[in-house]
Amino acid sequence: MAPNDSAETNGTAARPGRRKAARYIVPVAVAGVAAATIGLVPALASSGDPDLPKITAQELIEKIAASDTEQFSGTVKISTDLGIPSMGGMADSFLSGAAKGGDGKDASSADPQAKLTELASGTHTLRVAADGPDKQRLSVLDDTSEYSLIHNGDQVWAYDSASNAVYHAEGKGKAPHGKEQAAPEGVPTTPKALAEEALKAADGTTSVTVDGTARVAGRDAYRLVLKPEQKGSTVESVTVAVDAENGVPLKFTLRPSSGGKAVVDAGFTSVDFGKPAASSFTFTPPKGAKVTEADDAKAKGHEKEARKAAEKAQGDLGTFEGEGAPKIIGKGWNSIAEFRTPGGAPLPSEASKDVPAEAQQFLDALGDKVTGKFGSGTVFKTRLINALMTDDGRVYVGAVTKDALIAAANAG
Repeated sequence: MAPNDSAETNGTAARPGRRKAARYIVPVAVAGVAAATIGLVPALASSGDPDLPKITAQELIEKIAASDTEQFSGTVKISTDLGIPSMGGMADSFLSGAAKGGDGKDASSADPQAKLTELASGTHTLRVAADGPDKQRLSVLDDTSEYSLIHNGDQVWAYDSASNAVYHAEGKGKAPHGKEQAAPEGVPTTPKALAEEALKAADGTTSVTVDGTARVAGRDAYRLVLKPEQKGSTVESVTVAVDAENGVPLKFTLRPSSGGKAVVDAGFTSVDFGKPAASSFTFTPPKGAKVTEADDAKAKGHEKEARKAAEKAQGDLGTFEGEGAPKIIGKGWNSIAEFRTPGGAPLPSEASKDVPAEAQQFLDALGDKVTGKFGSGTVFKTRLINALMTDDGRVYVGAVTKDALIAAANAG
């Protein structure tokens, strides 16, 4: 087992290799938000700790940054436990609404922007494959159905076997920033994508160590552990199992400061770094399938309406900062985003009849009424991301505790 070599971040000048690695390193408040968009699995059982050469944390980070592996295929188990109470009928209402266009008409049930929101909870099994930046495939496996998203050059296909629905888009070109993933940008679906988000900024607020070795998906790996050095974070640690041979992250685990099982855990259960079969990236719509073209959705004005709504919301937010961007309080793991709701509107209440009863029940289950120098408001909590909405329409959100949010609001 490799010894616990550490490379605690302290803001000193970086070596050239460190600068190269820095492009992979973030405040985990941001990583937590990204991770919260998918669902991830209990820690994979270790089959033994391999005896590997000694390596420092800095060397391991550089090994991740230097990894040029672009071909792989395998199975990923993912799960999340944010501690959010059941939404009951509201969940079905929300998900069905997400699958509709801006005018309320049904869009394709295979549309990835709507379908992949289902990864926000529960445990899921994914099959993934990549052959460079132009070819990726991601399949979500259920007991009786399968959803697949295929990117091949300028063609993107998505197929939902449960509804026999197909979604097709052209002219997309390469995946954003050359990332080997077929999912929409901002939806990490592999340990590598999660690790890259969690390793973007060790900025003097993080302890980074190598905590031994592990076996993941039959491969030898080092365990890179990140821990916040600040008080007030909801994150206890982030552990990334890194392939000892090629530097590819094989497993990602985020544990909360409140204890208990991992909030986010994603890992390969099998992986092959050979070239996937070309057939993995080809798709022909099955007979009788309903095909929705992305251009048709545009013609219906869905994207135009969404763009207008986004521009209006940004304009409203601009009244707070002048530029539409939220104000960032603090740094590193304790970063808190502060912004104002559109028009400074307070949280809808049951008395105002602005929110359905089921939605109000869900909000009440999540929220704690709080007061302070800022006035009064409600803290909405999960095991990772918490948010304070004041009664005068200000919002403070981050991977921090309730007390940290109240302190930020009082200071503001």
